[in-house]
Amino acid sequence: MSARLRTLAELAELQAKYNIFTHLKGDVLKGSQRSGPLGGLVCGIKDNIVTKDMPTTCGSEILRDYQSPFDATVVKLLKKNGGAILGKTNLDEFGMGSRGMHSCFGPTYNPLYPETDQVIMGGSSSGSAAAVVADLVDFSLGTDTGGSVRLPAAYGSIYGFKPSYGRISRYGVIAYAQSLDTVGILSKDIGILRKVYNVLNNYDEKDPTSLEEKLRVKIQGYYKEQKLKEKKKYRIGIAREFNQENIPEEIMSALTGFISTLMKQGHEIIPISIPSIKNALPIYYTISPAEAVSNLSRYDGIRYGYRDSESDISDNILFAPTRKNFGKEVRNRILLGNYNLCSDSFKNNYIRAQKLRVQLIDEMDAVFEAPNVLLNNKEKRHSSDNVDLILCLTSMNLPKGLKNFSSAELEIPTNEYINDIFTMPMSLAGLPTLSLPPVKGKPIGVQIIGQYGFDDVVLDFAERVDSIQ
Repeated sequence: MSARLRTLAELAELQAKYNIFTHLKGDVLKGSQRSGPLGGLVCGIKDNIVTKDMPTTCGSEILRDYQSPFDATVVKLLKKNGGAILGKTNLDEFGMGSRGMHSCFGPTYNPLYPETDQVIMGGSSSGSAAAVVADLVDFSLGTDTGGSVRLPAAYGSIYGFKPSYGRISRYGVIAYAQSLDTVGILSKDIGILRKVYNVLNNYDEKDPTSLEEKLRVKIQGYYKEQKLKEKKKYRIGIAREFNQENIPEEIMSALTGFISTLMKQGHEIIPISIPSIKNALPIYYTISPAEAVSNLSRYDGIRYGYRDSESDISDNILFAPTRKNFGKEVRNRILLGNYNLCSDSFKNNYIRAQKLRVQLIDEMDAVFEAPNVLLNNKEKRHSSDNVDLILCLTSMNLPKGLKNFSSAELEIPTNEYINDIFTMPMSLAGLPTLSLPPVKGKPIGVQIIGQYGFDDVVLDFAERVDSIQ
């Protein structure tokens, strides 16, 4: 077992302080050494990934007692390869949030601040990040829809990896927005993170969005042909559209220091432009709530989860008493999603958002040297602007204590939505993105973004950077 694993008393103390887990599997503490690539490693699983031996709640009253009859594909793979699961981790309800404050179990707090009360962890994979930061697990699985792995990773000064869309199976992951949801990995150790990725990176016939084997082979062929594993110096693009006003000096200093280090190592920094980045926020909040409405319609008191005692089919009040158990943020997004799908808004906003999403994907694809196997480009335009990777900040703010939020910040949903401004474009384009700490121990993250499917290039670069920090 991992040397990091605490005693039951220590675990209970940390759980009481930071509210990391929704359910704990105590017998892991008494388990024997397991064999396999992940043997001896302990992990946490975000509580929207189903497990047959622990409840899966999504941090919602409506699923508080739900027990899945099967394990998600990623859970099966972890168990098969020697991983030991400590418990299910807290999250924003159904993955909807960026602060880690919207769970029926209460907020998760940031263990990076042991002497300070109630600093946010970031969300929605708040518990998964906190479990890593507190050294309770070697790694955690989260889900990333618009930044839900990367933002809490930045706030916890750890690694948070969102693979290419389709690289890791979503079978058994309770959907928020299925064209965006991606299983991600959090760890303090880039080597462990890569081990986990290698175990999970498989085609799954049960997941209709899983990347086909022939495309995986095509990407790997290009990776080997171009000898990308041996690459020592990278061309790294910085998009001018990621420049934002009012970024704290501490964050900007960390970013410029990191860029300076890269340049000293011989990497080339290239200014690039991706104009459609400015549309990412409205695109995301048009498409994702619309998909969420469809996914949440199954929670009707008949098929899944909570059934209110007042429900009576004969009186046509079956659904309303049941669905009142959705939290405030989920209800906000249901309303927004229904509006986005209504007649006029669907024509004027939803269809336009989908077209703008394609435009964003095309613009991001154009800046990479490597091809995009999904777009099947016969001839890729090569220019002096082509890059191997893109670099930007993960968050434009430092994590705050709950008492430091104004009432307006807590009451107006859009104040929270803007937290994901740097992370949404990569989710919309399905690109592999890693948030890494440019300064160890500081709640700041820098994102490294690769071409679609070239997750190994991102991880190769991260391993080299880790060795020089």
